[in-house]
Amino acid sequence: MSGDQVQILVAMCAYLVIVVGIGLYYMKTANKSSDNYFIGGRKLGPWIAAMSAEASDMSGWLLMGLPGVAYWFGLSDVFWTAIGLAAGTYINWLVVAKRLRRYSTLAGNSITIPEFLSNRYKENKKIILTIGSVFILVFFAAYAGSCFVTFGKLFSTLFGMQYQLVMIIGAVIVILYTFLGGFLAESATDFLQGIVMIIALCSVFTIGVVAAGGIPAILDNIKTIPGFFDFFGIAQPQLAENGLQQLDAAGKPLFGPAGEYGILTIISTLSWGLGYFGMPQVLLRFMAINKSTELKKSRRIATTWCVISLFAAVAIGLQEERCILQDFSRAAALRTYSS
Repeated sequence: MSGDQVQILVAMCAYLVIVVGIGLYYMKTANKSSDNYFIGGRKLGPWIAAMSAEASDMSGWLLMGLPGVAYWFGLSDVFWTAIGLAAGTYINWLVVAKRLRRYSTLAGNSITIPEFLSNRYKENKKIILTIGSVFILVFFAAYAGSCFVTFGKLFSTLFGMQYQLVMIIGAVIVILYTFLGGFLAESATDFLQGIVMIIALCSVFTIGVVAAGGIPAILDNIKTIPGFFDFFGIAQPQLAENGLQQLDAAGKPLFGPAGEYGILTIISTLSWGLGYFGMPQVLLRFMAINKSTELKKSRRIATTWCVISLFAAVAIGLQEERCILQDFSRAAALRTYSS
């Protein structure tokens, strides 16, 4: 293991120790009552409510998935997706948050989404509560699993660790700090993750622009790829039999003619933002905030965080083409010099 890998491993392990420490810190408060454990006693501040909601929703997809799509297909797919997500974030905080915060207390002081729906419609047989709980359990098991997959792939790629083992370790750590500190610990760790995510994205974006030779150089490069910088077209990478992108003799990624990006596809990608209106981890932040009057501040924080992070993630994927070409050019020049 190289010196750089050791430093990265130490930093990641320190982060994991910190999140477990957060669970221990909130353990006494969380275990005072069910309200404290499951919804933080409705005492979340606007900053923690906003950033924990966004970080828990975006998770590893924002750091790995969105830049990867931008690198692979160009601007159109990620642009319309980002627009839908930013709009969905703002409208959700604007329309749903205050109503849910106020009515969840009136509806039997509900502390979970299924309980709120059940109390809202005054059901006696708890059918809605049961169906809602099953839906969350089934679909969010897959959602949480995808986060552990990201964790496992990251450690496996960086350190060559066994993929399945790292996933199990990640799951154990998340369960541990959540079990200890409940909703307060989960919200605080997500708030910390939100800070780390936006700093990391902005830093990588800035460093990438410098490494690629500046924004004009990046734009000149991506405009040479058919459909890569098109709002109504999409790049078509040429794939080898193994599924990887084909390269020419100089190591440059190959693309075919631009594909069409029609209105139905645009509507579909914009519709990603509709998912926010049913995300339990986001809706719980609405219910848990200290005062409904603080939701306006939270909306501004969440929307700003979302727009900046989405922009940086998309830009990282677009500029990566230029950075890779720079690396290939340097490697070719070195081989020529050596020979």
